[in-house]
Parts: sequence; C-alpha cells; structure tokens
Amino acid sequence: VQLQASGGGLVQSGESLRLSCAASGSTFSNYIGGWFRQAPGKEREFVAAISRRGGSSTYGGSLKGRFTISRDNAKNTLYLQMNSLKPEDTAIYYCAAHNAGLDFKNVALFNYWGQGTQVTVSS
Repeated sequence: VQLQASGGGLVQSGESLRLSCAASGSTFSNYIGGWFRQAPGKEREFVAAISRRGGSSTYGGSLKGRFTISRDNAKNTLYLQMNSLKPEDTAIYYCAAHNAGLDFKNVALFNYWGQGTQVTVSS
C-alpha cells in the first residue's frame, strides 16, 4: 500500500487541523492505520492507531481528548483531527499502516509509511 499524507500547515495555538492520508495500491480496509510524529531533534512518537474497520482506537501519551483518529475505508483515507493545538505539537506527522494481523496497539508492526506533512503551531 502507498500512503500520501496531507493537510499540514501553520496555525496558531488553540486552533485545529485535520490531516488526511490517502491510501492506494491495495485494499485499505485490510490494514491497521496509524499516525506518528517527529519533532526536530526528537525521536519519532506514536500518536494514534485505529483498527481495520475503525471501531477501536488507541492514542499515545495524553493526546486522547485533543486528537481523534478516524478512517473512511470507502474513500481509502485515514484522518487525524487535531484540536486545541499547542506549540509542542509542532512536528512532521506521518501516516502509517500494517497488515500483520488485527493488533492496532503494537506500534512496532507498522511497516508502510507516508512521506509526512509538516504541522507548525505558533504561540
């Protein structure tokens, strides 16, 4: 599967953004979907993951409540709704996927990656 992330940009603290990830080349409903981010000088961080049909999800750290992952398999698209953005959310955001079973909490399984989209939050 090929993944193409989009929707990043420059926003002010407190604003919202919705990222999209278009999947192609394979039936996206066969894949677990996820989002990761990497800030300058920091390691890649798990953001969220969602089950193949979208009924279950998990979030990294304290992001649940501000971030919401969703998917539309009919459109082969994964989403990340980000609300109440903070300067510390500034990073390159990557969408990812795996088809190594039903486990959507094991971040080590993600082996397909999009190119990333920059999110910058100013204070």
